[in-house]
Amino acid sequence: MFQRGTSVANKQFVLYFAKQEEQAAFRAGISVSKKIGNAVIRNRVKRLIREAVARLESDIPLGLDLVIIARPGVEAMSLDAIEQSLLHVMKRAKVIKRAPVHNGKRG
Repeated sequence: MFQRGTSVANKQFVLYFAKQEEQAAFRAGISVSKKIGNAVIRNRVKRLIREAVARLESDIPLGLDLVIIARPGVEAMSLDAIEQSLLHVMKRAKVIKRAPVHNGKRG
């Protein structure tokens, strides 16, 4: 994945992605290092990232592998802020089909 994939980053996340044409769905892996905090904090961050990916799921194309690596500082972010940051990095990577329509909230 890392050898043949492409990466894009912002302040909170590094996103590696690769096309997998034979896949019927997209896959997302999440990595949160020990630099982020103890196990409780890391697991909370992973849950928030999974929820943010689920919110963006309808806009992520099928046949794509994603690896999301959290950077230090993400542990202090809210779910909405994490979602906006992931959306930003996915737009930079050009993996989002279109800009998702949300109910007027700003992160």
